[in-house]
Order: sequence, then structure tokens, then C-alpha cells
Amino acid sequence: MSRRIEIELTSKRPDGTWTWRAAGAREPKGVVEADVVPNGAVVNETLRAEIETDLDGSRVLTMTSLKAKAARAGMLDLIPSEKKFEPVTSVLQKKSGRSDGPRRDRADGAPDRDRPSRPRSDKPTSDRTRSDKPRSDKPVSDRPRRPRFETPEEIPQRPKARRIHAGRINVDIVLGTLPEAHRAVAERVLQGGVPAVRAAVAQQNADAVAAGRDVVPADGLVAIAEQLLPRLRVAEWLDRAQAAEKIMSDIDLRDLRALIVAGDDPAIARDQSTRTLAAAIKLSLARRQEEEIKNWLEDIAMALKVGRVVRALNASSLPPKAGHPFPAELGNQLAAAASSSLTVDLPVDRWIIVLEAAAFSPVHARILPPVLPVTVTEELTKTVTRLAPLMPQVATLFGVTVATKKQMPRPLRPTRVTSKTPNKTTTVQTQATPVVEATPVIEATPVIEATCH
Repeated sequence: MSRRIEIELTSKRPDGTWTWRAAGAREPKGVVEADVVPNGAVVNETLRAEIETDLDGSRVLTMTSLKAKAARAGMLDLIPSEKKFEPVTSVLQKKSGRSDGPRRDRADGAPDRDRPSRPRSDKPTSDRTRSDKPRSDKPVSDRPRRPRFETPEEIPQRPKARRIHAGRINVDIVLGTLPEAHRAVAERVLQGGVPAVRAAVAQQNADAVAAGRDVVPADGLVAIAEQLLPRLRVAEWLDRAQAAEKIMSDIDLRDLRALIVAGDDPAIARDQSTRTLAAAIKLSLARRQEEEIKNWLEDIAMALKVGRVVRALNASSLPPKAGHPFPAELGNQLAAAASSSLTVDLPVDRWIIVLEAAAFSPVHARILPPVLPVTVTEELTKTVTRLAPLMPQVATLFGVTVATKKQMPRPLRPTRVTSKTPNKTTTVQTQATPVVEATPVIEATPVIEATCH
């Protein structure tokens, strides 16, 4: 079957044929004979063509110019009128309202008595129907409605704590004082310590043996790494500590604790300036922990107030300070809200979500649903069985036997997100980065010369 499209002439061959492509396309589509092309056609001209496509490709049957329009017979010519144009305006009037309202008046002001009025009905407006018979004889289904879960009111989220993004000011100062031959060793020490230097030298020697070159003694490089390690640790810690001072009001508590643990290193605690800075960080950690604990309890209470039980349960299992006691009054409210939320008509997937969150909260032993759900699915039974060591009272309600020496469950990991492309499927997942890179970065020859001489 033929179809009409617009094509573009791309070139004219020496044998008289033309190459063409669809208008707007990049590559030529085919070749057309010279007798089909209109007279006077030029390269890059757009024409209207009728083409036919089959298994062998597309063939141009006819071509016509877009500019030349044949006059069609029977068409009327539009002759302008010499009469003056008078615009027509219209004014819309408001509706008179219901039929039993006041009658509209005529233009002369007299009431419109000639217009017959519609008879008023004594029935109420809601009962006025065309027929007294029911509109539909469709039987009412006895199928119960599917239970729904109404989403509670949203509450504002606190901003996330900021993480440390340390620079290299102090590290660069130390590297600037080192000989050029020792800087490659220092960079490797910063990446993984002395073990990283040993592994890099071993890999470099293995490559040298494979290439037929001489191996490099590792003792000299390891000795240099051990000498540089204390200075580099202090410089790296100072960079992180100075970066933490700039965001101390909203820094993540994990970064503060890591700084304090690293500050106890004898190489770092040996200097008076680092000890003073470490003491200031400890005071900041104590102050920040008190603020975070207060915000933590306020967030749980606010979540319970608006009915977000799962959010309150998840928040209660992540205290800002490990081992901090949970308030008894707030714990009673949380346990009561979680137990009462597990109603008989609650969807099964919602039961699973609440039980998973409650199992790792500090009130997991006080969670007891008042009744069982309407339908107990296999997935719900598996969830209760897995969480039975943490909530034996719930397992007993479902008739699940708790094993005596069963291992305590852990929170479920979030599911992996996979993105499918036409060629491959990529899994979005964080992978561990090896400590030692495959490519050697230590140029050992000048270092060995400096060490041996």
C-alpha cells in the first residue's frame, strides 16, 4: 500500500538518478529515477512523494512540488464586500432560577402573564423522579468491602545531621615537608596504613618478576612508612577536627564519637594542641547528646499524637545514645497505641509492618494485639514465627511455638533496587572498595636509593 510523505533530494548522481531521504532525516533512504523527479528540481528541495514500501525497501512512485499547487475545479473565489462592517454584541442574562420562583417581566416592565407557568409538584425536590420505580434492579453484592488503611497526618521532619567533609590542609603541610621520593609512600599510608604499603610493594614486585625486572626490597619502604605514620595520623585527625568545629551545632553524633575514639591514639594525644581540641569535642558531644535525646522523645510523642505508630516504633529503636533508658510513661503510650492499632479489619500487609517495627522497639514485650486479623496469611505467619523470640506473647496468640534456643532475629534489610536497560540489568548496591588498588602507585626506585645511601 502506498503512502504520501515529504522527502528531500540529497544529491544528483552522474547517471541521472537522485538520492532522497525523508524530510528531517539524517541518512539517505533510497534512489529515485530521473524521470520521476519534476523538472527544475534542485538538491535539498523538499517534495511531496507517494512511496510504496515492501520487503525490498521503499520505492518512489510519483513526486510533486510543494510550491506548485494545481487549481482545483469548482472552487469559489472569496470576493470582499464593500458594505461597512457592523459588529454584533450580545449580553447574557442570568437564569431566573427554579420554576417556582418569581416570574420574569417583559421588556416594557409588565409581568409576563401570557407565559404559562409549569405546575408545581408537592413532592420534595429529592423525590422528583421520572418514575416511582427503582432506577436499577441490580442485586446488591454480599461481598465484604476490602479494608483500607487511612494515612495519618504528616508531621514535619527534622533536618538530617551533617557529616564531616574534611579537607587536606594539615596533611598537605606534612607532605610539603617530605622529600619527593617519600610522598608516594605517604599517600599510600594515608589510604591504608603500613599494611597497604606492604601489599602495594608485594604487588609491584610480582609485576616486576612477571616482566623480568629486578624486585625492590620492601624493608626500606616499610621503615619509611612506619616513620611517617604518626605525623600523618595527627595531620589527618586535625583536618577532621577542624572541619567538625565549623558544623558543631548540627554535626552527626557518629562523627563526633569517631573523632573522640581516634583522639585517644597515643600519637595524637601526645601533642598539647590535639589534647585541648579533643577535650572541647568531648564537651560538645555531651551537649549534643542531650539535645538529640530531647528531640528524639519529642518526635516520638508527636508521631503518636497524629497516629503514626510505625514511625514512633522505628524512632524508639534508634536512640541517640546507646543504652539510654526509655521513659516509662511514653513507653506505656507507645505500647498501647501499637497494640490498639492491630485491629481485626487491618490489612495483613499493615499487620506485618507494625509487627516488624514493634519487635525492635524498647516496648516489644508489651505489644499484644486484642484480636487476630480476619485473614491470617502464610506471609503473616512467617513474620510472627521469625519475630517469636522477641515477642513470644504475639506468637502465643497466633498459636506459634517459640523455640527454646532460637537465634534472635535482626531487622530486615531494605530491598535492592534494580534498573533494567535494553542491554543489561544493573543492580544498585554499594560494594566494598578494596584497600589496595590494582595499579601500583609507589615508585620504589628513588625511595630505595634514598634509603640505601
